[in-house]
Amino acid sequence: MSEALSPNTQAILLLTAPLLAGRSTQTADVLKPSEYKKLAKYLLRIGSEPADLLAPEAGRIRESCHGIVDKDRIKRLLDRGFLLGQVVERWQTRAIWVVSRADAAYPRRLKDRLKEDSPAVLYGCGAKQLLNTGGLAVVGSRNVEEKLIKLTQGVGRLAAKAGQTLISGGARGVDQAAMQGASEAGGKVVGVLADSLERSALKREHRKFLMHDQLVLVSPYDPSAKFNVGHAMQRNKLIYALADAALVMNADLGTGGTWAGAVEQLEKLRFVRVYVRSTGPESEGLNALRTKGACPWPNPEEANALVAALRIEEFNNRGSSVQTTLPFSYLPAAATTDQVRDASSSAEEGTRRFTEGQDDPSD
Repeated sequence: MSEALSPNTQAILLLTAPLLAGRSTQTADVLKPSEYKKLAKYLLRIGSEPADLLAPEAGRIRESCHGIVDKDRIKRLLDRGFLLGQVVERWQTRAIWVVSRADAAYPRRLKDRLKEDSPAVLYGCGAKQLLNTGGLAVVGSRNVEEKLIKLTQGVGRLAAKAGQTLISGGARGVDQAAMQGASEAGGKVVGVLADSLERSALKREHRKFLMHDQLVLVSPYDPSAKFNVGHAMQRNKLIYALADAALVMNADLGTGGTWAGAVEQLEKLRFVRVYVRSTGPESEGLNALRTKGACPWPNPEEANALVAALRIEEFNNRGSSVQTTLPFSYLPAAATTDQVRDASSSAEEGTRRFTEGQDDPSD
């Protein structure tokens, strides 16, 4: 972490972060996301910012916050300056950086899409500029058969060939297969982790890609945090928010984080177009997602066809629901107009074949 923490980020960490420093349990009554959200809105309303709570004359501001958060609780949290110094030193030795919503380096896609529900703090290791490149999110279950692993690795390789960042969650199974396929093919990869950022950043298989700016690992949770089901569910929306489109390789019907994240995206958040795998083993979960509005993956074989799949404005699926047209104003011009037009035609033909029953997803 080469740059110093901004005063606002210091204040936000003190208020919201457990500052575990290798410990496995939280020792401070930190503000929950909903509590910090209320406090941040109040500070904005009175023309202040988090750093003002650390100023020598902060007593008046802290007193005025008492109706939002107990002033004594705020004082206890902000008095953890020594612990923060120790934790920051630990992060620095592991090349872990921190940005808060108050920093210009905070990913604009998270701010624009999640708005005040975007994480107050992000921890990361690697090339943070990759967080603003968009790309293809690939998600799926942990326990999958080898055939599906190979299919997923192929998607990752094609994303690399197309110059599109691959975004996933870093868990074993589909996530790691997609990230491995992309990184080993020379592509750019974003891993949004639900736990153990510190441990992941030190893994030998990640170091080369981190050092060559091919990979960024990021998490809204303390770098020493252990696995937590709730955290795994919550980070799914970050994966979708950072992407231009998403591909669900498999999902268990009605259960699990992959299913919950896809349904939330289709029915509530609607940040991006959601595709589901349309070849390979039959999946009740994927079939159900199609009825909720997910689109069949057009199975692009060339780079420009994959680029087009991330940019198609209208894409009808076999079910009764149709995803609404979504803006893709963030996207870089990764292909020429002719390439995108030609590739769009190819992708649309794949969709036509699927909807007319010429391509069976169970093949």
